[in-house]
Amino acid sequence: MYVCLCKGITERQLKAAIAGGNADFMDLKRELGAGSQCGKCIPVALAILAEETAKNAVFYEVA
Repeated sequence: MYVCLCKGITERQLKAAIAGGNADFMDLKRELGAGSQCGKCIPVALAILAEETAKNAVFYEVA
């Protein structure tokens, strides 16, 4: 699915960039250009970022 039509950025590209270490939206903006033109993709990109970050989070049990 295309997330950013202005830059032609797909959901798969966003997820790959996040998996590659882009941990916040500004990283995604620098890496892919997401949200750098009209900005309509920002809410969806942020949702994907939050979802992927939550999947990759490591929870530590406090003893």
